[in-house]
Amino acid sequence: MLARQIQYFLAVAEHLSFTKAAAALHVSQPALSQQVRQLEESLGAQLFDRSGRTTRLTDAGDIYLLYARRAYQELQEAKRAIHDVSDLSRGSLRVAVTPTFTTYLVGPLIEAFHFRHPKITINLKEISQERIEELLSAGELDVGIAFDEIQTPDIEAIPLLNETLALVVSRRHRLAEERSITSQGLSAESLVLLSAEFATREQIDRYCRKYEIRPKVQMEANALGAVIEIVRRTNLSTLLPARIALAHDDLVAITLEPERLQRRAVLVRRQDAFLSAAVRAFIELAKEVSSDLDE
Repeated sequence: MLARQIQYFLAVAEHLSFTKAAAALHVSQPALSQQVRQLEESLGAQLFDRSGRTTRLTDAGDIYLLYARRAYQELQEAKRAIHDVSDLSRGSLRVAVTPTFTTYLVGPLIEAFHFRHPKITINLKEISQERIEELLSAGELDVGIAFDEIQTPDIEAIPLLNETLALVVSRRHRLAEERSITSQGLSAESLVLLSAEFATREQIDRYCRKYEIRPKVQMEANALGAVIEIVRRTNLSTLLPARIALAHDDLVAITLEPERLQRRAVLVRRQDAFLSAAVRAFIELAKEVSSDLDE
């Protein structure tokens, strides 16, 4: 209502005539006069002198005109900004991912999103799933990519793809030509694994307990890149998504038997959070890219 009143006030101030202002705005003169009077009542001041043959601004009207022009300009810019955000010509996105997705999912996803919406700024974090849920609940993230083991009640999980973990070795490793490995064989391997704060490690430990595997963990690292480099440069092996090996020419993925170690990747967001145009576009593109990658 105030924006309309300011618009009507500015029109009368420009034309110095209620009749001409009403015609320019395509409204009736009584409706225009009523809005201006309501504005004057709310301000407690008369803005126009209507006593003569022509309408003119009062001293209060002259002062208000300076601020009204500025305010109306800001309101118009705000409307344009909202339009810009809705058509993705500007905006921002706060995304977090758990480490194993960075190599094969996040890269193609961010590439595609930036190609389609180059003016959207992205803040990307690689953190643990627990931390992702904390930041989503606190309103400090828009979306995350994690695993379908959500612990926070107000977090929504949108399925993306199924992921299979395998024994990953270098091409120089003695098992590099093998297609599969049993639980007994895995127990004999010397491993480098992600450290305990990562969901991947928890899933690996649970799998080992289920099949009574007693892994020989020679090294631990809190960075996926470090684990990969260690595997590439030593005879140690690791348990990581098979797709990571596919992304490196010098790594090989060996299938686990008797049962594969699988999990589901999901896009997570707070259920009651506002969905901006950028977030909606990111969610749809994440589902599209994941569908192309899904096993």
